[in-house]
Amino acid sequence: MIETEIKEDIYPVCPHCKTELTTLWYRELMKDLGKRCVYFCPRCRACLGISHRKGLTMGM
Repeated sequence: MIETEIKEDIYPVCPHCKTELTTLWYRELMKDLGKRCVYFCPRCRACLGISHRKGLTMGM
């Protein structure tokens, strides 16, 4: 098992522009049966990830 450790004194780095991410932008994508979120860097606007779909009963 891989251990985890909380780090409050450092920020992740955008893999595209190499800027520290103190803020993360996102945009919701709505569809008929749920929604997803796209997360992106506020500096270069590169996509950093997409959330899993949430259906009608999963907190829309």
